[in-house]
Amino acid sequence: MLARLYLNWVYGGFTAAILFIILMPLLTFGWPIALILTYLALPAYMLHQYEEHDKDRFRVFVNQHLGHGANLLTTQATFVINIFGVWLVIAISLYLACIANPGFGLIAIYLMVINAIVHVISALVLRIYNPGLVTAILIFVPLGIFSIYAINQSGWGGLPYQLLGVAVAILIHIAIMAHLFIRRHKLAVQSKSLS
Repeated sequence: MLARLYLNWVYGGFTAAILFIILMPLLTFGWPIALILTYLALPAYMLHQYEEHDKDRFRVFVNQHLGHGANLLTTQATFVINIFGVWLVIAISLYLACIANPGFGLIAIYLMVINAIVHVISALVLRIYNPGLVTAILIFVPLGIFSIYAINQSGWGGLPYQLLGVAVAILIHIAIMAHLFIRRHKLAVQSKSLS
């Protein structure tokens, strides 16, 4: 059962994103703009994940270009990264924004922005399309820029919240890269021991 979930989580996310967007006017009625934009980060990310992970595109791309064919990014790791490193982080960001201070919404916003930057840099370095690039440019960049501006204009986007948002987003992406490099090292050691 878990193997099926590891392979198919993105389709549930895509359909949930459509539902979250349809329900947004009802669920966020009366919310300040900072909270609405934080809420919107989750369905936006789910739509982006569909472009990335439909037919296992992103995992295959990473394994071809970083792993040179080795299984660096497993289906289980892909699931954990996206559910806990994205959905859960955005949910926590929204809870903190609602309960403590709307500035915490910048965690969700910068998660999108930093991800978009990674996609664009990857495309420029490799000079090829990478799964997720289109939605990163068309959804994350405009939504991220507008969200940062709107949260700042609302008076909730002080420097500590900006720095926290950037730091969390960068740390998540560093953790993903560290996982890939550690796994590549382990696979190389295993390969040498077998030969």
